[in-house]
Amino acid sequence: MFDDFIVRAFAAGIGLAFITGPLGCFIVWRRLSYFGDTIAHSALLGVVIAYALDFNLIIAVFVVSCLLALSLLFLQRRTNLPDDALLGLLAHSVLAIGLVLLGILSFIRIDLMGLLFGDILSVNTTDLLFVWIGGGIVLIVLILIWRPLFAGTVNLELAKAEGLNPDLANAIFTLLIASVIAISIKIVGILLITGLLIIPASASRNLSSTPIQMAIISSIIGVASVVLGIQTSMIWNTPTGPTILTITLGVFILTLLPLKKLLISKKKIELLDNKK
Repeated sequence: MFDDFIVRAFAAGIGLAFITGPLGCFIVWRRLSYFGDTIAHSALLGVVIAYALDFNLIIAVFVVSCLLALSLLFLQRRTNLPDDALLGLLAHSVLAIGLVLLGILSFIRIDLMGLLFGDILSVNTTDLLFVWIGGGIVLIVLILIWRPLFAGTVNLELAKAEGLNPDLANAIFTLLIASVIAISIKIVGILLITGLLIIPASASRNLSSTPIQMAIISSIIGVASVVLGIQTSMIWNTPTGPTILTITLGVFILTLLPLKKLLISKKKIELLDNKK
């Protein structure tokens, strides 16, 4: 079944969209967009280490991303710097270290375009296992920490007063983001993963009225964008990852249109016509 690379691309993209949907909602709610970029920048260092040690790419990126996320939590407790300053410090530092190591280890040859923008059409069966099994674990853990994480997002002090331990939930959440970035590095690349996390969630926010509804709609938008993006890239011969993000942006723009108002007005007109 998975011998066809197109089938594998659809399976990987859809699986990733299911994961990024609810995670992206928390990123939007907690205003952590720059945090996603910071973790994504650490992927380059993980890739260099993986090639240097002949190690699994996804596992290496996951370990480096987790270390960076834990470093952020440590610095938040040990310094008085604002979060955006810490994120900028970590993002540029880890990117610089990765580039320095890449220059020192001259025997390493990396496809930078593939690393930056991904290549979903080159996904293999092992990658699919990481996406679906790893992604399933991520979703299960997110469901388990949903209540304390959401409560801490709304009101941190109140969540602590209720004994929900939002700090632990936040630490686990950062590791989940690192996991998703490691899983998606080959599919959409370093530069596009943050967009896949943020744009569907932002679009769903314009269409939903409850947190659960927003998470579900975000996943649906992500899946639809992946399917349309892969088909469009094959027809127009465009890069698949950027095409998926472009479709997602188009969906976001559509959600800005006053569709609800138009539907309500239409229903009122129909009711008036029926009364006449």
